[in-house]
Amino acid sequence: MGEQMNPVEFAALLNRFYKATSNVLIAAESWIDKLVGDEVMALYIPAMGDDYRQRSVLTGIAILQAVGYRPGETPWLEMGIGINAGLAYVGKVGVQGSDAVTAVGDTVNTAARIQSQSGAGELLIGEDLYQSVADDFPDLEQRALSVKGKEEPVTVRVIKPAELKH
Repeated sequence: MGEQMNPVEFAALLNRFYKATSNVLIAAESWIDKLVGDEVMALYIPAMGDDYRQRSVLTGIAILQAVGYRPGETPWLEMGIGINAGLAYVGKVGVQGSDAVTAVGDTVNTAARIQSQSGAGELLIGEDLYQSVADDFPDLEQRALSVKGKEEPVTVRVIKPAELKH
């Protein structure tokens, strides 16, 4: 989109995206890790409460809804989301003296790869995470994704907020 828009229009769209996503993430008590280019990275960790996995999925749905992926609406931005769950290193990284705290590891890399294959209006969630919300979202479409850095396909489930009945 940056290629097709003038820089001022593109900056305005990015700011609208950052505002919409940040408002949802803050309301959901997420840990906003990064706002970079056309990407937002947020974290949920066990210390956030027993429902942190469910909240991550509900927040993903809410973000898509915030940009217009609701039944009968037209989104103002094409976007997809990928979420994964598992072990990661969470702490300071970088050069000595840096206060940059983030999450790194295979779980985080896999989330990025999942996100890169999400279509407009789709929330792709890793299979392990899906097991935490399967009762709320039974019988979701299952996909096997071939992703960089993984020998085996990664299984995900697909939620499309514009098609949700509840």
